[in-house]
Amino acid sequence: MLIEFSVKNFLSFKDKVILSMEKGNGDENLDNVVTKYGLDLLKTVTIYGANASGKSNLLKAFTCAILMVRNSNIIPVGSKWSFLKPFLFDETTKNSPSEFEFFFIANDVKYRYYFSADADRIYDEILDAYYTQKPTNIFTRTNTDIYEFNSDKNKLESLKAKNTENKLFLSTATNWNYEKTKDAYLWFSSDIDTYDSFNNISDQDLKEYSSNNNNLKEFALKLLKEADILIKDINVDYEEKDMDTRMMDMFIPPLARTNGTFKMSDVNIELEHEVVDENNNSHYYKLNFSDESSGTRVLFALAPFLKRSFENTKIIIVDELEKSMHPALVEFIIKLFNNKEINKANSQLIFMTHATNLLNLELLRRDQIWFTEKNSKTGISDLYPLDSFPVRKEENIEKGYINGRYGAIPFIRDIDLWLEDN
Repeated sequence: MLIEFSVKNFLSFKDKVILSMEKGNGDENLDNVVTKYGLDLLKTVTIYGANASGKSNLLKAFTCAILMVRNSNIIPVGSKWSFLKPFLFDETTKNSPSEFEFFFIANDVKYRYYFSADADRIYDEILDAYYTQKPTNIFTRTNTDIYEFNSDKNKLESLKAKNTENKLFLSTATNWNYEKTKDAYLWFSSDIDTYDSFNNISDQDLKEYSSNNNNLKEFALKLLKEADILIKDINVDYEEKDMDTRMMDMFIPPLARTNGTFKMSDVNIELEHEVVDENNNSHYYKLNFSDESSGTRVLFALAPFLKRSFENTKIIIVDELEKSMHPALVEFIIKLFNNKEINKANSQLIFMTHATNLLNLELLRRDQIWFTEKNSKTGISDLYPLDSFPVRKEENIEKGYINGRYGAIPFIRDIDLWLEDN
């Protein structure tokens, strides 16, 4: 589970900002909280802000750090991290490294992982494990190639020689079978993910649907029913075929070919609808997936994702969760994550949104609501929680947000002034 994430000098975040998943003050909505490692952690967090305020940049910060851990072992020597971009509106920061820090729980151990880097190299890197209340340092790296090891020195010295200036030592050590970095690395590789939409369906999910997995079908149909979409059955035919040599000539350049077999997928998805006629007789019609509404397609893609999240602990960060979904359905998904009987794995959902109907203290705690705001003069984004304001439990926070009480809304000029300029 995620405890805390911070980022500094990345895109519009010049100064360090911290997103905390720890429970703040207040005993309301305790079902939205789970206790892990002696910490009370939030299951869901939502982030509001005007367009270009920094919401998507926060998701990009998560994505950048996660991808750097995952891909560090395969990046070629001398290659750049092209997606790592500092705050550019300052002469100092544009030539300084970006910084990322995670506190998290993996395999019942709390970890702290920090690194600073620019597009060319890693500068500093620290991994601490909390086997007790006090941290145990696994390794510390400074000035790119200076390392400190408090144990297993011979082993780690040999692994240091295999690392390069543009690679994270966490990834290198794990991929050379160092056991004490393994759980931390696997947390980044499999337990936390970012998404900008759910418009695409992975081959893995299509295979699961096509395997006649009744549990998945039942879950998907319940989700569609909750959205008031009357679908009675789901039929997916998925088959992998060897690519025809003529197709290979069209899509794969000769120099890029290997001796391996190239596969292509043949997919047919049909959803069966029940329609009642004027005599109250039921009729069943199959509709091709491409003919379904965008909302139906999103829910179809979302179902296996949600099912996996409720079976295994995941941290999911999503930009604009409400895309193609009715606000009431987004509220329902939040309730799924906050429900301890459904979300038995204690997965966490972090999402950016403009859906103000979710600003409801009966649904979310004050510490579950965050805002991003960008200074229009400096271009610097800030991140802060609702509970940094004196908010009463009975307060209408949706109205307060729209009226600008908490900031994080766009400043829109009067239309008469716009007309005067034109």
